[in-house]
Amino acid sequence: MKILVIAPHMDDEVLGCGGTIVRHVDSGSHVTVCVVANRVYNHKYEPNLIEQEKDSCKKAKEILSYEDLIFLDLPDEQLDRSQINIIIPLEEVVVKCKPDIVYVPHRGDLNQDHRAVFEATRVVCRPNAEHRVTILRAFETPSSTDQVPGSNEWAFLPNYYVNINNTLKRKVEAMSCYSKESKPFPHPRSPEGLRVYAQKRGMEVGIEAAEAFAVLRDGWW
Repeated sequence: MKILVIAPHMDDEVLGCGGTIVRHVDSGSHVTVCVVANRVYNHKYEPNLIEQEKDSCKKAKEILSYEDLIFLDLPDEQLDRSQINIIIPLEEVVVKCKPDIVYVPHRGDLNQDHRAVFEATRVVCRPNAEHRVTILRAFETPSSTDQVPGSNEWAFLPNYYVNINNTLKRKVEAMSCYSKESKPFPHPRSPEGLRVYAQKRGMEVGIEAAEAFAVLRDGWW
């Protein structure tokens, strides 16, 4: 299987599906992570800090043990300005990688960049695209998806769970590589927060720890 994880920012791949990435790798799948945007700090671009964040992403990659990492280097906090600027490079990635499964951030998310990446991915992964993606799943992002006030519009309603009891430790270790994005408990991006999140999702399906997804497409005959 070929797996593509589309992360709006560096760290979203860990927060949303770090444990699942390890599960895929351990099962023999080829995993590619595509990071769409660079990171800004206090709404300002600082090239040296962006490079530090990329180094953190590469360290997290080694812990999760997936094969390929792609940076699109689009501008953080501005992805919602033009969908086509995301669609064009993302199409190239999908055509090159030819994934069977694509993971993308959920539409019902507080972060505008996450919402923009979701919408662009829906276009890129449309059924009549050059490469037809068989399975499309949306992940939740702790500290972002969970910050949206409750409503019926695009609520995150998981209907697919991955057991990460044996991979949660590596997810937490990978997140620790992002020192600027990691926070103390009770923040969801703390080590304790990630464990609680996984335990909560696990309890929903009777296992110790899980990552939850909303299935947007589940193949065809």
